[in-house]
Amino acid sequence: MARLIATITLVLLYLLRPAQAVTPAEEIEYLIDTVRHSACTFIRNGMEYDGAKAADHIAAKYDYYKSDIKTAEDFIDRAATKSALSGKPYLMRCGDGPTVAAADWLRAVLKSYRDKPP
Repeated sequence: MARLIATITLVLLYLLRPAQAVTPAEEIEYLIDTVRHSACTFIRNGMEYDGAKAADHIAAKYDYYKSDIKTAEDFIDRAATKSALSGKPYLMRCGDGPTVAAADWLRAVLKSYRDKPP
């Protein structure tokens, strides 16, 4: 009986453990990786880029603005929303779907990532 109680206690402790904390850097890396492996077209200043080129670009901007970026939302706002030169928003088009603001697309990806069970 004591062994059963101990087993149940261990199972309950495992199930009730706090979810592992995810750092902003891990969330940002996830966002960059999602762009890199997506089949979507990334549109910057009217030019179309595949996921790998888009990820390289926003990763470079992340490196440049890293000291100002504290959260994944900061990353989206500072590095993945618009051109620093023209001010034009970055856009995403996935397949035959509509063209959407890259910031909205990334925020949806981030929400999905945060909402998934541990």
